[in-house]
Amino acid sequence: MSNLSKLTRYSTFAGVLILTFLSMLAMFGWSGWFVLPFIVFAALSLLGLNDVRQSAHSVLRNYPVLGHVRFLMEKIRPEIRQYLLEDDQEEEPFSRDQRSLVYQRAKGQEDARPFGTKKRVYEGGYSWVTHSVHPKHIENTNFRITIGGASCAHPYSASIYNISAMSFGSLSGPAIKALNMGAKEGQFAHDTGEGSVSRYHKEGGGDLIYQVASGYFGARAEDGSFDPDKFSVTAQLPQVKMIEIKLSQGAKPGHGGMLPAGKITEEIAEARGIPMGEDCVSPAAHSAFSTPIEMCEFIGRLRELSGGKPVGFKLCIGHQREFMCMVKAMLKTGIYPDFIVVDGAEGGTGAAPLEFANHVGMPMVEGLTFVHNTLRGAGIRDQIKLGAAGKIVSAFDIARALALGADWCNSARGFMFAIGCIQAQACHTNHCPVGVATQDPLRARALDPDHKSKRVARFHRETLDALGEMTGAAGLSDPSGFLPHHLMQRLSDRSMVQGNKAFPYLPIGFLIDEDAPDHKGYKDRWSRASADTFSPPEYA
Repeated sequence: MSNLSKLTRYSTFAGVLILTFLSMLAMFGWSGWFVLPFIVFAALSLLGLNDVRQSAHSVLRNYPVLGHVRFLMEKIRPEIRQYLLEDDQEEEPFSRDQRSLVYQRAKGQEDARPFGTKKRVYEGGYSWVTHSVHPKHIENTNFRITIGGASCAHPYSASIYNISAMSFGSLSGPAIKALNMGAKEGQFAHDTGEGSVSRYHKEGGGDLIYQVASGYFGARAEDGSFDPDKFSVTAQLPQVKMIEIKLSQGAKPGHGGMLPAGKITEEIAEARGIPMGEDCVSPAAHSAFSTPIEMCEFIGRLRELSGGKPVGFKLCIGHQREFMCMVKAMLKTGIYPDFIVVDGAEGGTGAAPLEFANHVGMPMVEGLTFVHNTLRGAGIRDQIKLGAAGKIVSAFDIARALALGADWCNSARGFMFAIGCIQAQACHTNHCPVGVATQDPLRARALDPDHKSKRVARFHRETLDALGEMTGAAGLSDPSGFLPHHLMQRLSDRSMVQGNKAFPYLPIGFLIDEDAPDHKGYKDRWSRASADTFSPPEYA
């Protein structure tokens, strides 16, 4: 970190210390009236010293004295917000209300709100869960599912709400450790992201989902190809419970990445298995397979190399036909993934081209619905568990995803907020003000894993408690009972439609039954899909 950056962060505190010293000199050498400014500046100096030493607030640790301005604005915001936002102004994409919900639950604060909803219930897109006049009370909200098919020797009992993929390198070491410690305390899983298993994951001791992306970090040969021996060592770590092949991510599907040599620390190089002093490239596509059948064979190979742990893949839906190619390859080879995670285009990242973030990839609701119905149509939905990711933060978000076909959900943004992210959008600059998304050791030091991990576990627990209340209100005994008809959605013309009309479950086996009627063009795409190639028919 540059000296200028340090000076900027501590300039207010340094200024207060200087003014304390000057006012003391003036008090003794000029006039006793300077005792008043001396008291004020001395008090601020003591406040700054306490800010540097405390561990509860990363903002104050990185910005002593000055950081209190943010907390002041946070306290008065509800009173001034009506003057800052006119009725016709839009909320930001990830609303303040959603962030506030995470902060309140992570800190164990009351999240109830007076005066009802602030949502515009008469506008298009507003959705809600239908409730029962005979609600149920659910005591145990530790909702779990078992992931692992017939070919899996070590199925995993997973929480239905887990930490989505965020790599060490994108996040700081203390942030990774805090997340993983929280996952251990709350008994849920933490996806490593493509940066592999770092020492901070290991120190946390929580369950891991090891993500294998196109760079094959943690399983990488010197030429960047897949190394089965290195993969086996990483995958068979006791902490690793599942293996996830990343085909694409919602924020930038179809786009590779590069970590410049200047940003690669020794710790990052160790975790990823890459040399120092060279740019680290993540290709847009995998080199270990190039056809749907080869992909299925790769899944089977990873399952064997991992000792029989659940293996699946994550993707954001692009060409729908290509996913059908994968399903046809599953049917042809008899090799099925244990799970599939559907990431929505609304998913986040530390840095992505604006056009990709806004206009490439299918949103989570549509992508999840398509994958769920394709698997149903192929008659294999019961053999594969489905995860969903993409701005899933609240109990309603989880309930909606489960109703549309998911078995569990992952969240990145929600858990980032739980460890103190303030959405400063400085992830790509290495200047994260709270030590979450930075490799600057001094900035990262502001984040105390012991303290923040408690917030991670508390946010998870209270969100599932809220899901239990919502499930009971719908008259259900378990959130797995949510179906599309439990959802309602308002259309743009102020009419409303039931979820099973907007997102219906299509008939089981209709894609492989020649006599079954088509549904929404699924059979047309299915007829053009091939297990042997991802290329469209005209180029096959």
